[in-house]
Amino acid sequence: MYNRDVQVGPEGRRVRQLSPAQATTRPRWHNLCMEHDGQLELYAAVADQLKEAHSRVRALQVPEGVRMALTRKLLVITAAAKHDLADAARRLERFTADLDEGRLPDE
Repeated sequence: MYNRDVQVGPEGRRVRQLSPAQATTRPRWHNLCMEHDGQLELYAAVADQLKEAHSRVRALQVPEGVRMALTRKLLVITAAAKHDLADAARRLERFTADLDEGRLPDE
């Protein structure tokens, strides 16, 4: 039986393509759980602070090596946010304080 939703990928593996109706975002259980304990607001705040921190790092007049080190730190904080949001918020607060006080990593 031929199924037009299943295609062969680049490595010869079968890949299922979702129809547009299936690919849309909809409320999921983890989103609903976040709304009740205030974590959704914390997630939005951390996301906004990360966006601002990335903009600040891009605007710095520093050598490329320092900029790359700062960007790596922000990526580590972003990855941490996926597992422990409160810890990521604390790390981001420390990162921002270091930027405010001019404490930058060496090249």
